[in-house]
Amino acid sequence: MAFTLPTRLFPIGIQNFEQLRTLNYVYVDKTELVYRMVKTGQIYFLSRPRRFGKSLLLSTLKAYFQGKKHLFEGLAMEKLEQDWTAYPILHISFASTRYNELHNLNTLLNIQLSEWERLYGKDPEEDTYGTRFKGVIRRAYEQTGLPVIILIDEYDSPMLDSNGDEELQKALRNTTREFFSPLKDSVEIIRFLFITGITKFSQMSIFSELNNLENISMDPAYDAVCGITESELLSVFKPDIEALADRNKETYEEACAHLKRLYDGYHFTDGSEDVYNPFSIINVLKKSRYGSYWYSTGTPTFLIELLRKQNMELTELEGCECLPEAFDKSTEMLTDPIPVLYQSGYLTIKAFQNGVYTLGFPNEEVRYGFLRSLLPAVMAHSEIENDMSTIAMMRSLEKGDIEACMTRLRSFIASIPYEKKSDNESRFETIFYLFFTLMGQLVQTQVKTSAGRIDAVVTNADYVYVFELKVDATPEEALAQIDNKGYAIAYEAGHRQVVKVGVSYDKQTRGIAGWIVG
Repeated sequence: MAFTLPTRLFPIGIQNFEQLRTLNYVYVDKTELVYRMVKTGQIYFLSRPRRFGKSLLLSTLKAYFQGKKHLFEGLAMEKLEQDWTAYPILHISFASTRYNELHNLNTLLNIQLSEWERLYGKDPEEDTYGTRFKGVIRRAYEQTGLPVIILIDEYDSPMLDSNGDEELQKALRNTTREFFSPLKDSVEIIRFLFITGITKFSQMSIFSELNNLENISMDPAYDAVCGITESELLSVFKPDIEALADRNKETYEEACAHLKRLYDGYHFTDGSEDVYNPFSIINVLKKSRYGSYWYSTGTPTFLIELLRKQNMELTELEGCECLPEAFDKSTEMLTDPIPVLYQSGYLTIKAFQNGVYTLGFPNEEVRYGFLRSLLPAVMAHSEIENDMSTIAMMRSLEKGDIEACMTRLRSFIASIPYEKKSDNESRFETIFYLFFTLMGQLVQTQVKTSAGRIDAVVTNADYVYVFELKVDATPEEALAQIDNKGYAIAYEAGHRQVVKVGVSYDKQTRGIAGWIVG
């Protein structure tokens, strides 16, 4: 029997709430949280990763403040709201262009201000972005008799795009600060102000002057305001998961587990319910095919540059720790990779204990995509991108042929430019970690045991590979350490076959000198 794709409409690329509701696209109801926001506060900032639903949230707020009651039929808001007042709304998105020069920002601001001025009029004496914006806010209030709604989407896009160019970033910051400057003085005639972005940049007037701004990015009350929770996934998308399971010859339970492994795992507060990546979920359910959907939209270049400048070893990311204040402090330029990797969605909260957050990759889509995209930047090497080579190495590991895999690993390391390799063990571990992770394996480095730390453990469906990596020592010495310290014992009780591998790395040649399998 021929397979039929799902007939429900999925809103891929649709960030307009009115269009989504009018054309009957699938919608996960977030309007109870919207109601809570508008009734309990006035000025908000929300940080969420790209393509995580921020723009749709602002569009939902816009429709609500336009008084479009008919769009909320059947949603939580319909029962909660009794007063559908239509307010004057000023909505601007900074995500519509790239900011590789100041001209792009100037063009965006001029177009947006001119559009508002056609609605509310213009005073010829208003000749700066700040005075023009202030004039629009005042006239909107005076002409309607109602306080103004201001919605600002991806406010920090200019700062993120220019993070590696200090001179350009300064010019963009000054221009953006000038535009935002009227907000503090206009707060008495503003009913509601909502700002989205990735991180908090200082010297922008938004965070330093708006004294009553609430940052709800890590507020437990709003941890699910963007994204799809597990309960939402199973209730809203059950027929689509069934179709996905059918298409991929899985049971319903297997499909749910598959989705969880690939796209779940985001936590925006400690102890919050798991949140799935909405962009990936919508894509996989529409196509009934698993894939790297969120990650295929591209890794921001500023993140790659930031990691390169800080010379961070990628093995340090999984399980890294961070204090809570690191996520809320304002910064002039991005210098610390860890908070911004969290805010951008590449790391997430795994645990919170004794006032410290432990972070890690949220799911397999992010882990695999992140490491694969960073490989050329870290090693200036692309041979591992060869699909046939990758498949061959995966098959070797699946069959337990560690000899074939190690031979390929030695060739891979030998082909990396000399200057990209280091004579220390940590860089060798990074290369090792990348290599096996990109083979689709679960890789853990520096695994703690009662007798010490295992350098690396690589796990797949049928095998557990326990590695000891030694610099300027023999493979036999490395294997002896595994045995002497009992590194493999903890894995012997499971169904997987345990393979012990001692590896020697030559500091002078910066390559694998040999290995032994025990």
